[in-house]
Amino acid sequence: MGKPVIWITRQLSEAALDRARRDYEVIWNPADKPGSAEDIIAMSARVDGMIPCHSEHFSADVVARLDPRLKIIANHSVGVDHCDLPSLKARGIVVTNTPGVLSDATAELALMLMLGAARHAVAGDQLVRSGQWQSWSPAMLVGKQLSGARLGIIGMGGVGRAFARKARGLDMEIHYHNRRRLDPEAEVGATYHAELDDLLAVSDFLSLHCPATSETVGLMNAARLARLPKGCVIVNTARGNLVDEAALLDALTSGHVGAAGLDCFVTEPGGNPAFAAHDNVMMMPHVGSATVATRDAMGFKALDNLDHFFRGETPPDQL
Repeated sequence: MGKPVIWITRQLSEAALDRARRDYEVIWNPADKPGSAEDIIAMSARVDGMIPCHSEHFSADVVARLDPRLKIIANHSVGVDHCDLPSLKARGIVVTNTPGVLSDATAELALMLMLGAARHAVAGDQLVRSGQWQSWSPAMLVGKQLSGARLGIIGMGGVGRAFARKARGLDMEIHYHNRRRLDPEAEVGATYHAELDDLLAVSDFLSLHCPATSETVGLMNAARLARLPKGCVIVNTARGNLVDEAALLDALTSGHVGAAGLDCFVTEPGGNPAFAAHDNVMMMPHVGSATVATRDAMGFKALDNLDHFFRGETPPDQL
């Protein structure tokens, strides 16, 4: 038998592409553009498996039109909110993801955004870059200190726990809310809050690390933002639709939220241009896992899942 045919939808790392070409017949578009619904449907008749990213959407309508040839979707992502899992399962299509390899990279970016937002990195950079830095004052760009502050974390999966480890190095006091309380050894002294509102009330800083589900979309709405201490700094490196962006903009304008660090938005690509008017908002274009080591690891993990499947074994990250 010939090699299985796979479609790689986006520009993966060179190491991952080299391995894929070695072991599979690869269809890949070097233009690196998101696959549309029609692209996905058409390609399903040509390939045995796919490696998509969160930019390709497998809605129920798309899944219903997939060709029976397609047997596995090996996502190059941890989040699978772009996949209608019940519809795919009903069609007998295996779905996998890439957990456990991007936690540190994403946590590092969250830390950068938290520090940058708290210490006016955007305003400071613009001041120097524009040539307008002509004087100095003790009152200039006075920010919010992290050491000794209370950090609230929503979602203590791999990324949330990695972020907590890094924040402890800054002498922050860790609080968290999760669907289930962690074991004591995994908490490492963090304080658990069974109720989200209780966590919000003690969060001088708040970082979101939970998945986007029907229960969490719009999680940070106007009412919950109002429960935060005045001047709180919010960080989101999870999914944009966890936050009511209009409510966050209102809270930033009023000063109730002191600053924000955002790596994801409701509309992607593009983000929300209204945030650009606020120099206390530090933004990145959804690149939390974008390090060389992590991109290699994600690509290899997706290929590992394909390898197991095509050997007739259960993929290690099957959902």
